[in-house]
Amino acid sequence: MNKQTGFTLIELMIVVAVVGILAGIALPSYQESVAKSKRADAQGALLSLSASMERYFTENNTYCGSDNGGAVGTCVNADIPAFFSSQVPVDGGTAYYNLTISLVSPSSYTLTATRTGSMAADKCGDFTLTNTNVQAIANQTAGVLAANCWR
Repeated sequence: MNKQTGFTLIELMIVVAVVGILAGIALPSYQESVAKSKRADAQGALLSLSASMERYFTENNTYCGSDNGGAVGTCVNADIPAFFSSQVPVDGGTAYYNLTISLVSPSSYTLTATRTGSMAADKCGDFTLTNTNVQAIANQTAGVLAANCWR
């Protein structure tokens, strides 16, 4: 007797459905994991920039001038120091956060990591860090807490 072997259309459709269900579960989880690692990278860059600002303050007793390589400034325009990257990742590549210094005075500052590129629509919004180590988020999706984003 001549017996044919192979897959039936029903078997093939079951495999396609199972693969579709697994992809539907795995892909969002993977995307959230990638976003979480990019958030951690931005937080690390903010903490490193904060350490640089504190080091400058220790030497000069002011945050003014930390943005222009050490020349004492007026704290009007605060740019990222020349020795520090103005984007995340700090080692180059396509930026997904831009770093800025704002609200700088002789005794205080606020650092901000603003979303851009692939992170532009991230639910956690933009990260901020002050000289007193207050960690916050801005422009986040409604209901998202800073404690869930700053980890």
